[in-house]
Amino acid sequence: MKLAFVLLLLVAPVALACHDAPAAPDYGTATGDAASFGLWTPGANDDCTAAQHDAYSVVGSDHKRYPTWHPPIDPVTGCSFGHDHGRDPRGSALYREVGDIPFGYANEQLDVYDPLTTRHEDHFGHKVEWQNDIQMHFGSDAADALFDVRCDVMTKLHQGTHSKDAFTNNLHELVYHIRCSDGTAMHITMLTAIGTPGQFERSCDRVTVVVGPATPPNSPDGGGVRIIPDRFCVDRDILVAAGQTSDFNALHESWETSNSIRTEDGHTLAFFNPYFQVNRPSRFYDPAMPNVTGRPIDVCYETTAAGDQVRGTGGSCNASTGNGTILGIPFDDPRSVFDGVRRSVDINSNFVDNESGPEIWYTDPFGRNGRTTPFAGSIRQKIARINNDRGGLELAGPGIGGDRDYGSPRVHAPN
Repeated sequence: MKLAFVLLLLVAPVALACHDAPAAPDYGTATGDAASFGLWTPGANDDCTAAQHDAYSVVGSDHKRYPTWHPPIDPVTGCSFGHDHGRDPRGSALYREVGDIPFGYANEQLDVYDPLTTRHEDHFGHKVEWQNDIQMHFGSDAADALFDVRCDVMTKLHQGTHSKDAFTNNLHELVYHIRCSDGTAMHITMLTAIGTPGQFERSCDRVTVVVGPATPPNSPDGGGVRIIPDRFCVDRDILVAAGQTSDFNALHESWETSNSIRTEDGHTLAFFNPYFQVNRPSRFYDPAMPNVTGRPIDVCYETTAAGDQVRGTGGSCNASTGNGTILGIPFDDPRSVFDGVRRSVDINSNFVDNESGPEIWYTDPFGRNGRTTPFAGSIRQKIARINNDRGGLELAGPGIGGDRDYGSPRVHAPN
């Protein structure tokens, strides 16, 4: 990682008093590059070079070089990368223990574990979120006061909201780190299967939309669901008749994961199900469009045969087009607010049943077939030696991020 990035490290916050976090491992010099490294090249609205971008890298435990978090604007040169990766992980109380996140590590291990299920994702979609010292919930104020558990959480999901990828792909890389004052702890990297491949549920009425064959074709079904807007939602809620107001909440995306880490014999060592929310993405599903991908910014200029159009003041279209005075803004223009920079994460449940240990397990890239020794394509998972069940009272977290805006005047789709 380049020197300037190291010099800008923030002073690490004090971690929870219940633990003394170990330092993140150092895997030395890279012996090669992962498939996820070097994917980004500057577009017409970007003025950083590919070399400046690739300087933000980290070596994974497989000794390959991976891309990692970087700011949208290079702090040394002031050049723009044009995309964001969420919240700077260096501010997390878990950063000392976790270190920089290698983007695409689980995808890389899948190449080894099952070469017939190749799943590589673009660079833009990797999004980090974290919060320190959050109050957890147990279903009532009395239970919350009785147990008074606080946690540090850091997570990263590949959540691309600019392309057609998620219309059919349900496999997305998830990194999840949590450490709590009651001893609960998980450090997980995996490919989470979000819902059924080849389809999604549309955002405005939760109807299932079948798009086409699963990609990869042998993708496993998973828990949870990908909730994504489509043309029906746009026509119903955004292009409206005179006297109505457009509702841009129809474009809201919710990727609701459901994740288990299991042993070879099927025992669930850990369960967690964060939901990842995005407002104002730069795409929606439209089977009539090239690549079945519609652009919200284009909708700003539409009028249907019935005279329906975007209506109401102060909306996303007005903000993007100077109240309609700027015509023909493309989807990747920095002036468009449809750029996927407003996000939050619902932490939800955190269950651990690993009292007899060990703390270190090796699973396949889907979090299954957990063993105590590594195997080809396995991923090292760390789970506390604890059973945190409280007789049906679930350790659950609040939402974090608060619809935080990670944009800047120069961030734009694809993002």
